[in-house]
Amino acid sequence: MKELYVVKEGKKLRCGYTTGSCSAAAAKAAVSMFINKKLINRVKIDTPANIVLELEVMKPVIKEDYAECCIVKDSGDDPDVTDGIEIYARISKRKDNLITIDGGEGIGRIKRKGLFGEIGEAAINPVPRRMIEEEVRKVTEEGFDIVIYAPMGKLISEKTFNKNIGIEGGISIIGTTGIVEPMSEKALLDTIYLEIDTVYNEGLREIILYPGNYGEKMLESLKLTGRKVKISNYVGDAVLYSVYKGFKSITLLGHIGKFSKISVGAFNTHSKVCDVRMEAFVYYLALRGAKLELLEKVKNCITTEEALELVYENGFKIAIEDMKKGIEARIRKYIKNDEVKVKIYMYSMKYGVL
Repeated sequence: MKELYVVKEGKKLRCGYTTGSCSAAAAKAAVSMFINKKLINRVKIDTPANIVLELEVMKPVIKEDYAECCIVKDSGDDPDVTDGIEIYARISKRKDNLITIDGGEGIGRIKRKGLFGEIGEAAINPVPRRMIEEEVRKVTEEGFDIVIYAPMGKLISEKTFNKNIGIEGGISIIGTTGIVEPMSEKALLDTIYLEIDTVYNEGLREIILYPGNYGEKMLESLKLTGRKVKISNYVGDAVLYSVYKGFKSITLLGHIGKFSKISVGAFNTHSKVCDVRMEAFVYYLALRGAKLELLEKVKNCITTEEALELVYENGFKIAIEDMKKGIEARIRKYIKNDEVKVKIYMYSMKYGVL
C-alpha cells in the first residue's frame, strides 16, 4: 500500500495494518498457493477502510494436503506490542464448500461470556473473520479449513489487556477498519469499554475505575474488593459508559494530580488536553479564605505534591476535603443520575490516601 499518515499533536505519524488484515492476507495467499501450486511473494486485500493493502508474503509453504504462510504485522508509528509479530494462516482442503476459521498456537481463547464469541472459541473478532472469508472467496468457491496462529502470541499477550477481558492463552485477532491509526483514542476507549462490558456481563453492578498502574497498588493497600478497570485519562468517558451500562455503584481512585482536574470540571485528565491542577488548588483554598500570599505560592508550584505540602503546612487540609467533595459533585452533575452511588478515593505519593 502507499504510505498512509495522520497528523497527531503536530507530528506526522505513519499508519499500519491490523492483525485482522494480516490474517486475511495470509489466508488468501495460502489458498492461492494451494490452488495454483505456486509460491507467491505479494498479496492484495481490501479493508473495511476502503484502502487496498499489498503485503509481503513470508515463509510460504505448499504441501500435498495443506499450504501456509505468514504476514508480519506492521503497526506503523503506533506503540503496539504486536508490532512485528508473525501472523500465520495454515489452510487445508475440505470436501464441501464451507470455510471454517479457527485459532491455533498463540491465539487466545474466550473464557468469559459476553464477548464477541462463545466460550472456548478462538479470539478472532467478527470483522477479521468476515475479511478472511471474503478474501478467500475472491480466490475460490471451494471449502477450506483455515487456522490462524502466531508462534509469539502467548508471550506477547502477557503485555496486553486480554486477561482482563476474559481472553487467555494468546493474542486477539482484531481490527474494525483493517488499518492501525497511530495512538488512536478510539482504540483505547474501545478497550476500556470492552473491559467494562466484561464486568457487567458477569452480573456485577459495582465497579472500580482508576487511571494508572500505581492506582492498582493503592487499591491493594486499601483492600477494596470488586472488579476494577484501568481507564487511563478517560475519566468522563469511562464513568458515562459505566452509567449507560447500568452499574449502580462507581468507585473512582486516583492521584491528586489527575483528580484535582476533575474537581474543576475537566474529565479528560491528560496534561496535553488540560492542566488546571494549580487552578483547582487555588480555587478551593480561596473558598476557605486563604491569603493571597499562599495562593500565589501554590499557583507557582510545579507539581501537585509540592502544592499539597504547602496546603498542609498552612493548615488548610479542609480544602482538600472540599476538593474531594467537589470531584463527587462534578461527577454527579456530569452523569445526571442521582441513583448511582459514587465514591471517591484520592491519594498523594507522600501522604497516601487523602
